[in-house]
Amino acid sequence: MPLTARLGKRTIPLRDNPGAEAPVVTLTRPDGNWAGDLDLSRRRVAQALAGGYAVAAFSCEAKPITTDAKGLEVGMVELPAADRAIPGYLARPAAKGRHATILVYSEVFGVHEWVKDICRRLAHAGYAALAPDFFVRHGDPSKLTDFGEIGKIVAQATDEQVTGDTAAALKWLKAQPFADGGRLGVTGFCWGGAKVWLAVARFPDFKAGVAWYGPLKGSPRFPAPPAIDLVKQLHAPVLGLYGGKDQGIPLADVEAMRAALKAAGQTQSEIVVFPEAQHGFAADYRPSYDAAAAADGWKRMLAFFARHGVK
Repeated sequence: MPLTARLGKRTIPLRDNPGAEAPVVTLTRPDGNWAGDLDLSRRRVAQALAGGYAVAAFSCEAKPITTDAKGLEVGMVELPAADRAIPGYLARPAAKGRHATILVYSEVFGVHEWVKDICRRLAHAGYAALAPDFFVRHGDPSKLTDFGEIGKIVAQATDEQVTGDTAAALKWLKAQPFADGGRLGVTGFCWGGAKVWLAVARFPDFKAGVAWYGPLKGSPRFPAPPAIDLVKQLHAPVLGLYGGKDQGIPLADVEAMRAALKAAGQTQSEIVVFPEAQHGFAADYRPSYDAAAAADGWKRMLAFFARHGVK
């Protein structure tokens, strides 16, 4: 009789052979897993039930990259928003002076360890990097393993709220002695990748944006203006990094975005597709991680920021 495990509201079959390799829990699509995505081994179920950060985090075969804080100042800060203070993770060079600054939009899993590591990587590249917690009013998705519950939290972070919190984060950054308000960039992943397009359309403060596999035609779970509808409003160039095998963002959407950018005269914006990469290819804690695509995308991101004055 096959073993089963209860994860959230779902009963999931397990393989009978304890030593057999099996597919593992992974967020393969920006709106969450579809039927057939969840097939756990015994070891993975133990990790899943133990918690950890995010649905996809506990499933990864590869070892997540951990970036040290040597030569950096890192920690949580409070950002005064309209209705309350919101937390954010900040990493910046310890050296005195004003640094080019990057606002980081998280995945749906919030400001978890991987997002903090991204900030430290940017800080080692010479940037001050800030990742605000846009979900703090509604819960902490980083502690959940049920994507339905995660989705409920993320859906409550309305477009109006996220825009207001972004404005608050920018105001706070401009008041800091370590941040150069004239060299501001923005990046984000998945949910946050979509927010990059919106941020560059709404805030002329940003000199450039880099969107990692952010939905282009909107998401029924997380309502917001589709990125493709905002191309005429972009105040700065955006680099879009997408996976050719992303099951949630079809190549037809990517090509439509390319055409929209061209029609709008956004000639400095560009989209790069990594043919063999899946959704979440930059996330080294997931099975979808593609080391070559992630490394190439990172180099392209830094070069894009430098080319457009964010360095």
